[in-house]
Amino acid sequence: MLRKSKSLIFKYFLNLMNGAFLVLGLLLMGFAAWLLLDRNNFFTALDEKNHLIVYIFRILIGTGSAIVLLCLLGYLGIHYEIRWLLILYAVQVIGAFGVQVVLSALIFTMKEEVLQVWHDEIDLVISQYGSKDMPEDIPKWTILNVLQKTLQCCGQHNYTDWIKNKSKENSEQVPCSCTNSTLSKWFCDEPLNATYLQGCETKINTWYQANALTLIGINFGLLVLEVLQVSLSISFSRHIKNRIYTEI
Repeated sequence: MLRKSKSLIFKYFLNLMNGAFLVLGLLLMGFAAWLLLDRNNFFTALDEKNHLIVYIFRILIGTGSAIVLLCLLGYLGIHYEIRWLLILYAVQVIGAFGVQVVLSALIFTMKEEVLQVWHDEIDLVISQYGSKDMPEDIPKWTILNVLQKTLQCCGQHNYTDWIKNKSKENSEQVPCSCTNSTLSKWFCDEPLNATYLQGCETKINTWYQANALTLIGINFGLLVLEVLQVSLSISFSRHIKNRIYTEI
């Protein structure tokens, strides 16, 4: 009776951990998929030549998907008390732990490289913005307009970045998205007091930090659960082994 109660306790806590692990895995997969597929996400939309950012998001989606499959494997081992399946589950959780440590370090350490990709690409977009010879880049310009309008910023460092653009009718013009104007055209003649003076670079840094911290937070939650899962899985496996020997 005591051994049966102990098995139920192990199953209860393992399933509880496994359920939380599943939720966090789905969150990781969903959050990364949203960042990858959202066409208003300026990092993925502007980064067509250097696929570093896209690769990071795809790795995160793959990790989240693997965690979901791992949870299903764990459920079978826990529910049917299959010892070899529990050991395999624990080994795979340890593997997932290692991958997530590397991913968390990658997200944190690659910050400068990711922001450099943004820096280089946005300079190019600003110089070509509104050109009649490059209609294929209209989606990029539209996203930049959304970014400037939403964040109320102008250019990379400030509104003077737009001096380098050669598609304007005169040097004083800036994109309408840099101003309070509601006109739906590329450039506007607006006074300085109606123009957003702050550049977008600082606000992009803030956006990146917030999303990076969210991903690292989800990863940290997964890491804590994985340590508990491995400990409980090994303990439950030993309990099953001891019970089998006792019954024999």
